[in-house]
Amino acid sequence: MTAAQDSGATKVGPDTAAPTNRAGAGAGAEDQMDAPMPVRPWWQRLAQDPAALVAAAVLVIIVVCAIAAPLIAPHDPFASSRAVMQPPVWTDRGNWLHPMGTDGQGRDMLSRLFYGTRLTLIIGVVSVAVGGILGSLMGLMAAFRPALDPWVMRLVDVMLSFPAILLGLALVAVLGPGAGPVIVALAIATIPDCARIARSIAMSIMKQEYIEAGRALGLSNAALFSRYLLRNCISSIMIFISLRFGQIILIGAALSFLGLGARPPTAELGMMAAQGRDFLLFAPHIAVIPSVLIFVIVLSANVLGDALRDVLDPRLRS
Repeated sequence: MTAAQDSGATKVGPDTAAPTNRAGAGAGAEDQMDAPMPVRPWWQRLAQDPAALVAAAVLVIIVVCAIAAPLIAPHDPFASSRAVMQPPVWTDRGNWLHPMGTDGQGRDMLSRLFYGTRLTLIIGVVSVAVGGILGSLMGLMAAFRPALDPWVMRLVDVMLSFPAILLGLALVAVLGPGAGPVIVALAIATIPDCARIARSIAMSIMKQEYIEAGRALGLSNAALFSRYLLRNCISSIMIFISLRFGQIILIGAALSFLGLGARPPTAELGMMAAQGRDFLLFAPHIAVIPSVLIFVIVLSANVLGDALRDVLDPRLRS
């Protein structure tokens, strides 16, 4: 009898232990389900967007070709040849000596595209960087120091009243044509928009409780500005600057098209398109190819900017 009881107890042991293990496993599964999913880095989320990857790849190729223009350009971009207005290689009269054809003075279009893209990108990057930094600082200081807000915003309103093209005309009249006045005009045109964006974001952050907590802890104004305000605004500012870059490229190309940009024979995409408008009926590639390249740069920058907004803005994350 005792042995039977012992054997029964031996049988019951595993049966009673199994529900306990299942319960423990169930509790562990529930804990795993309730645990928050780790937030992946922004570049991993960006890599899941095919359009963003294509836009980034196109921009990288364009930037690399622009930087390496002296190494990969097949001809001197300023040297003329007898092959005047030669069509591109994909036409009947084209040849591989000038794959993109030549312009009205016999200069190689492919070489001038490499150098023109470099100057166009330099104008866009420098203008956006200078204008974005100055405008962001103005907007952040207006929100951080309420006493400065009326003065800063009235200055921003005055700057908004000057269109970029009109400002470019005024600077060219004073300084003369060239890339420098265009960069100054585009940087000034970027400042008010960045200031407004930065101020609107900073105003909402200044109302948060952690700002008051930092002040209660005795943090200095510099620490509050750099640790709390700037770090929470930087992603939104970068999103706006990335979207603004395409607009700056278009405005810079328009100023160059009007003859306010770099001086000939310097290669610049907007000026190249302007030089080809006189040959649209005979050699349309002289104006069409630079215009298409401007379109590709602006489209890629806008697509990449939209993708960055989706991955950096926490309100848009699914």
